[in-house]
Amino acid sequence: MKSRNLGFKFSLYLNYFVFAILLNSVGIVILKSITNFGVDELQASTLELFKDMPIAIVSFFIASFLPRIGYKKSMLTALAIVFFACIAMYFGNSFGTAQFLFAAVGVAFALIKVSVYSAIGLVTNNEKEHNSLMSSIEGVFMFGIALAYFLFPAFNHELDPDSWLRVYWVLAGLSAISFLFLWSTDFDEGSEIPGSNLSEDFEAMIKLMLKLLVIVFVGSAFLFVMIEQGIMTWLPTFNERVLDFSENLTEAAQQNISIRMSAILAISLGVGRILAGLLAQKISWVWIVATCIMASMAIVLFVLPRVVSADSVSIQSFSDIPLMAYTFPLVGLFLAPIYPLLNSAVLSALPQKLHSPMTGLIVVFSALGGTIGSRVIGWLFKTVGAETAFFYTLIPMGLLLVALFMLKRLTDAEKT
Repeated sequence: MKSRNLGFKFSLYLNYFVFAILLNSVGIVILKSITNFGVDELQASTLELFKDMPIAIVSFFIASFLPRIGYKKSMLTALAIVFFACIAMYFGNSFGTAQFLFAAVGVAFALIKVSVYSAIGLVTNNEKEHNSLMSSIEGVFMFGIALAYFLFPAFNHELDPDSWLRVYWVLAGLSAISFLFLWSTDFDEGSEIPGSNLSEDFEAMIKLMLKLLVIVFVGSAFLFVMIEQGIMTWLPTFNERVLDFSENLTEAAQQNISIRMSAILAISLGVGRILAGLLAQKISWVWIVATCIMASMAIVLFVLPRVVSADSVSIQSFSDIPLMAYTFPLVGLFLAPIYPLLNSAVLSALPQKLHSPMTGLIVVFSALGGTIGSRVIGWLFKTVGAETAFFYTLIPMGLLLVALFMLKRLTDAEKT
């Protein structure tokens, strides 16, 4: 039966791809909000809050009984929400509308992510397949992010500061295509649910929060997303402030270069997650994750200082950018495998009927980590400067390394 779900698997990839563009355009829209809507860094960082808090709240309250609603219906609802939100952003053209857009995207993504993560267990046969599909779907998500860094600048025109809003017609179109493809796809969702009624479903999710395995895991997920989203959200602004742009370049041209350079991070994250899906079939996930954390710390310690202090000529195009400036975003290659492998390890250790409530907790704490990470980095950008802010990611990286080996022992114990 699971071999006949190829169409549905493709739909999972497509839906995640669309939401990758929408969710992670927040860094670009933060930059646009500062320049076009006249808000400061701290105000602009609230877009991350408007995105992540609805994800956390909706996931917490609906994840436990989402199997009753149906994963397919939930995803169709999510795609309809973002279709109308994109159109509203085009006509609204204000910081308030941007906040509304990301709130709508947050609500929709909560439905999408819980559905996708829960459905993975239904269309895979064992832990290795689960690890592989989880990593590859998250890899496609990163390629969607990379596309955003080229898609948004493609609509930037120096003589029209509002031209970038036309990208939302493209995003509305992609949402409509995803909706129609999913609607036409058959999928057997099974019948396993956490409890016999809604109150028992919610109770199952609350009980999960008391397990030591879950406590350590959600702490790990929180730390990782804090690192990843902090870097990803503020990398366009970092590029714009650290690189030596020519005074002859317009602000729009500087933004285009800064945003497109950030695609290196997203591409490296995508490649890293695809490779992780292959490696996880042969190497224990814990050693992959441990190696990746230590490599990420090494890049922050030894590569980032060279990027900040690199001598450069006045930049007028991509060809003028010093080679060293391209190296820091490669941290994504090592950050990439951590999140999907942690998620897959914990979900594989739990029975299928707990996958939906467990995914709800994953989404909640990931959203909180993303919000806090973006706010902290935004505060650091304002107080200590762009040159220093990213060095503080070493703290959550160190904590994550400690939590990793605790998590390995707990998942092994859960399976016995």
